[in-house]
Amino acid sequence: MTEADAAADAAFAKAPGTSAEQLGRLVPVLFGYAAFQQLNAGCRLGLFDLLEKEGPLSAERVAEALDIERRAADVLLLGTTALGLTEVADGAYRNGPPVATAFAQGLWPVLKDIVEFQDRVSYLPAADYTESLRTGENVGIRHFPGDTRDLYTRLSGVPGLEELFYRCMHSWSALSNPVLVEGTDFTGVRRVLDVGGGDAVNAIALARAHPELRITVLDRPGALEVAERNIREAGLAERVETAAADIFTDPYPGGHDCVLFAHQLVIWSPEQNLALLRKAHQAVEPGGRVMVFNAFSDDDGAGPLYAALDNVYFTTLPFRHSTIYRWEQCEGWLREAGFTEVGRTTGTGWTPHGVVTGRRAAAP
Repeated sequence: MTEADAAADAAFAKAPGTSAEQLGRLVPVLFGYAAFQQLNAGCRLGLFDLLEKEGPLSAERVAEALDIERRAADVLLLGTTALGLTEVADGAYRNGPPVATAFAQGLWPVLKDIVEFQDRVSYLPAADYTESLRTGENVGIRHFPGDTRDLYTRLSGVPGLEELFYRCMHSWSALSNPVLVEGTDFTGVRRVLDVGGGDAVNAIALARAHPELRITVLDRPGALEVAERNIREAGLAERVETAAADIFTDPYPGGHDCVLFAHQLVIWSPEQNLALLRKAHQAVEPGGRVMVFNAFSDDDGAGPLYAALDNVYFTTLPFRHSTIYRWEQCEGWLREAGFTEVGRTTGTGWTPHGVVTGRRAAAP
């Protein structure tokens, strides 16, 4: 330890209240499981919907409306209020700012889907995080029946879970895709190939925001059944089409000047991501672009908190190599795959989503 380190430690030890304050920061970590369950219970029992519709309400009225004992209502309201999910004034409860904002912005149904996903898919496997780190395997998939090594194929073995998964992936995309749809420059782009585009949530959003675009959603046949229905219901069948393929082994259809990977590169290993980007470089027209849209972690490895916590899910469940990568890692893959003019577009929302772009050199 240097003299400077010793002086800093001594100053910290003498600072009034510092020890208690610092130890107090452990409370939301030690009881993180309980914090989520307060939110989960509020959603499942209908507390937040009730307060949005009828609040402010007394604890007694909340108990009556939710058909629970007064003691249970007091416990629940203590938890949600201490967490800032609800507020109390003169004995009457209303939704706190985060929940009220979600309702005001029309995002509450999206957030409820995500809470249900965390409850039914992510929560129990999270207990396998340590073992997943120790072994390098996505150990959490043991909670879902099957012998495959990925979450996606195992979900079909539990009634309702596959539907929940796709519904929640749709919700995550709807929550995070403004940075792609509104914040990314599509000037000069005519045709987009949406690789692994799933239920077409991003393709539909792009088509609505950019009338000049035509989009092809590339994915396995099972996912495209949902995509085709969504495209028809959106009235975009003339501008958004589908193509069935294995994104790793099948050739990509030509005629596209932009290849989009949305929420894909967090699933695969670095080697697989590089392989996908090389396929994109071969498929995209000269002068065309590649866009990678997903959550990123900071280059300095210090955050953000969202990415740090979400990586528990990626480590325990999807595939053994899944992770939220740093911006600079993704940019390096694009350069290695042959793309130039590599850059990033960061979002302004509360999730760390953004877009990394690159361009294939124009023909000489």
